[in-house]
Amino acid sequence: MEEILLLDLVERYLSGDLDESQRFQFEAMRRQNPEIDNLVVEQQMFMGNLTHYGERRQFKHELAEIHNRLLEQNEIVEEPDVKSIAPIRRFWLRNKRTVAVAASIAGITALAISGLMQGFAPKGSQSYLQQLNRKMTQLEGVQREQNKKIDQLIDSTETTTKVPDKVQVSAGTSFLIDEDGYLATNAHVVEGSSTLIVVNNNKEYIARKVYENAENDLAILKIDDKDWKPVGKLPYNVRRGSVDLGEEIYTLGYPRNEIVYNRGYMSAKSGYRDDSMSIQIAISANPGNSGGPVLDRNGSIIGILSTRDRQSNDVVFASKANNLTTAVETLKKDTAYKNLNLPKYSNLKGMDVVKQVKKLQNYVFMVKGY
Repeated sequence: MEEILLLDLVERYLSGDLDESQRFQFEAMRRQNPEIDNLVVEQQMFMGNLTHYGERRQFKHELAEIHNRLLEQNEIVEEPDVKSIAPIRRFWLRNKRTVAVAASIAGITALAISGLMQGFAPKGSQSYLQQLNRKMTQLEGVQREQNKKIDQLIDSTETTTKVPDKVQVSAGTSFLIDEDGYLATNAHVVEGSSTLIVVNNNKEYIARKVYENAENDLAILKIDDKDWKPVGKLPYNVRRGSVDLGEEIYTLGYPRNEIVYNRGYMSAKSGYRDDSMSIQIAISANPGNSGGPVLDRNGSIIGILSTRDRQSNDVVFASKANNLTTAVETLKKDTAYKNLNLPKYSNLKGMDVVKQVKKLQNYVFMVKGY
């Protein structure tokens, strides 16, 4: 039933039957969810092929009428032995012009479909990868109590203006990179969101995006809420050196409303199709883990979890930690962020994982995009 409703929604979107608000919400879903985007592309191609099929049948019918009329007017003469020729040969002689035209149309159609796929399909290899943010499929709004809470949060924040769009489109994970409330996450977690809320220990804060790089799939947020109090020195650091194959790693994230720990190991120094800006790890990951920190056994951040192979849940990819270092250096060129500094030392080294996780939980936040 859900698939039928989604298909109906796609058809209404393609036919222009959605109002402006519904169209905006659907396009936000489409950007966040490659499966929905593929469904739109496939449906558009299907409808286009139906239209082309009807036009082609009409064209052939008109050609047949012209051919018969010319025969009746003695403008053309069929070969006298045409009926004795093999059926395929006879078909070719009688319809070679039609076939030639149809072949030309087929070629043009193939090029057009190829163009459509380039224009509408997700960039790069997204059809083979799954982004690990949680997508929200409600198009008509969220529960009234949730909207009320958002209103209260926005109204209580001096630096944020109230926005009309309160439909949650995505959820993921982020983590502090500076004690003044700067957080790192994936760009796809916050894409298309006009309001961002970060949550930790049942406390919610308004945040804003201050940096975004879709190529590295990185974003940096800043908690911009009067209720936020800067934390002390962060207990972990961002690792600058390379990571060895087989190293034990673990992640923390929000595939649901409670923080979840997962453990695995480093399986490749490059990402999907030898992407040098990411690494491959063997670990269990689910939608909602996007933007979560990937840490080594010393509590040093080695990457930011982002996608997984659709064919295997344990083949997961993360943006390298040095991408975060580059992003911070770029952001600091703006004098407004010159005091932003990544943590350089880890106080977690030598601790067992249980103790590390207890400390880390206070610095890992759920991200909600509206």
